[in-house]
Amino acid sequence: MTSRLRELIQQLGEAIHESVIESEQIAGVVQDIRKHGFDVLLMLEATIGLNEVGAKPAESSEAAGETNGEGGPFTQNDLSFLKSLRISVEGDKDEEDSPDAE
Repeated sequence: MTSRLRELIQQLGEAIHESVIESEQIAGVVQDIRKHGFDVLLMLEATIGLNEVGAKPAESSEAAGETNGEGGPFTQNDLSFLKSLRISVEGDKDEEDSPDAE
């Protein structure tokens, strides 16, 4: 990863941080929580994934994981991100193998 790319990723993180800080909706909800006698500590974690543009078409269908037999709308990175948030996707191969799957 080049230093310029690292700098751009840092700028993206800062932009996300600023967006949260300046959000009137978030500020309003935090204020409502404080009115109920609680202090708020908000910690967010963002995962930034990069895929190099220009992947071969065969690689793209493999990366999509073909979750629904038709290629699916999610890439493997999308599925990994959703899984990290404990969000399962219907038809995900990992979902069927997991002990929590019903």
